[in-house]
Amino acid sequence: MYRRVLLKLSGEVLSGEGNKGFNDDAVKYLASEIKKVSQHGMNIGMVVGAGNIFRGKELKGVTNSIADHIGMLGTVSNALYLKDYFEKIGIKSVVVSQIVKLPSVRSIHYDDIELYFNSGYVVIFAGGTSNPLFTTDTAAALRAVEMKAEVLIKATKVDGIFDKDPKKFTDAVKYDTITYDEAISKNLKVMDTEAFAICQKYKMPISVINFFDKDNLLNAVMDKKIGTRVIP
Repeated sequence: MYRRVLLKLSGEVLSGEGNKGFNDDAVKYLASEIKKVSQHGMNIGMVVGAGNIFRGKELKGVTNSIADHIGMLGTVSNALYLKDYFEKIGIKSVVVSQIVKLPSVRSIHYDDIELYFNSGYVVIFAGGTSNPLFTTDTAAALRAVEMKAEVLIKATKVDGIFDKDPKKFTDAVKYDTITYDEAISKNLKVMDTEAFAICQKYKMPISVINFFDKDNLLNAVMDKKIGTRVIP
């Protein structure tokens, strides 16, 4: 069982596959899965993407760094939306970020993060790494190390890491366990190379799961044999 985890979610988890904005059923499902884990007393950190609002590649002719800034602000919007939803169903939560100063967003201070966890809060990290040109995968790896997580859980739409896209190839082979070096050398696209490299450097295990299978998040936190584990 892991006592402290960082959960990386795509923005699509909030909108439903291929959609934009917020979908009530999708957010309700997400919140119910988070609540199951929080009720067990685990410390939960979260990093959420902004694909349901904006993707940098969607704006043609916009400078990469500016597009990334817009995307980073999108993650703040998602974090605040989740905080409000969580609080209404009894999940204490706090949004932390280095890129905005709003009354409902707090700056990232390590001592404060410990206080939030000790008080039973879900901590939602917003604003990516606080720098452009890095993805939210890399932000998740960075925040996992900073919050001293025991595992980084990457939520996906498939049952783990495969040698090729299982949605396109029926003969795709799943890895139950794979090393960081293998994931990088095979150029597996489940996470960015930079994210793998950070986790490798700090020996942060990664669990890649199908978030949309009910109870999979709780099972991953309980260290049951699901999905794929990326290890030293």
